[in-house]
Amino acid sequence: MEQIDILLATYNGEKYLKEQLDSILNQTYTNFRLLISDDCSKDYTRQILKEYEKKDSRIKLFFQEKNLGYVKNFEFLLTKVENEIYALSDQDDVWNKDKIEKTYNKLKKDNADLAFTDLEVVNEKLGTMYPSFNNYMMLSRKIEKYVDDYKMQYLYNCVTGCTLMSKKAFLDKIIPIPTDSKYVIHDTWIGLIVALYGKVTYLNETTIKYRQHGGNQVGSNHISHKFTKLEQVRNLFINVKYQLFKTYVNNNNVFPENIQKQNLESYNYFEMLKNKKYINFKDWKIFHQLYKTETFKYYIENFAILNLPILANIPFKIRHFILKLQGRR
Repeated sequence: MEQIDILLATYNGEKYLKEQLDSILNQTYTNFRLLISDDCSKDYTRQILKEYEKKDSRIKLFFQEKNLGYVKNFEFLLTKVENEIYALSDQDDVWNKDKIEKTYNKLKKDNADLAFTDLEVVNEKLGTMYPSFNNYMMLSRKIEKYVDDYKMQYLYNCVTGCTLMSKKAFLDKIIPIPTDSKYVIHDTWIGLIVALYGKVTYLNETTIKYRQHGGNQVGSNHISHKFTKLEQVRNLFINVKYQLFKTYVNNNNVFPENIQKQNLESYNYFEMLKNKKYINFKDWKIFHQLYKTETFKYYIENFAILNLPILANIPFKIRHFILKLQGRR
């Protein structure tokens, strides 16, 4: 049985930490090291970790003296990876008993460099909120279509870090993890780099209970599909893509040469859209290049989103023109 490194970053996680640790330590796959880095917790997290360290020799603790933030805390743990395969863990979830075993088998069976799975979204008391995270987030179709394509992560960020298992072969490209944008965090970046240079596979099963609560560092609670105004939809879409490609451009040396130009053109395109409220057909080829493999419906929907302000005003402009012709304005 091959040894795996499990990386767990903690910060003020006393409330749910024991459940997560128990679910990891009681896995059917038993040959692993559990590397835990605490980021200056102010509650009883460190005391809990010390208790568990005494009970299980597989646990190795690191206590930070200065707060790093969760992205850099995970980056620190990545520098401590010694085994060929590692997995990421949040501090407040609960892993299914065979989570490691199933993910590891999928990784090996498909001869992949990274494997991830679906997850069940639960509330604080582990009651089911959404049986499938990827269905809820409308990612399932994209994963099915793009799992062998770098665009799955490049455009849609489908890889969930709390289910991720990866080979360490690309750590030299992954580290350092950019901190340019809140839309590109540790798992986003890991998934992207492996998708660019290796092979990603997906297990269409839920392997963890992904807990949602008020104290989440990151999570689906921070994402909403509901907006009160059409303008909000457009602004969010553009801002997310703008921040995404800004990070890519700032770290362009990591990307293959054939994608570096695409990063820069896409960044300039979404920067232009941030400052303009009308259709710019001249640069539409850039959007087309990014999304040309999508369905016609998706393509048209996104065309509408990017141009909502002008589309929404068309009926009013027509009415204004008619009234003007009639001499009533």
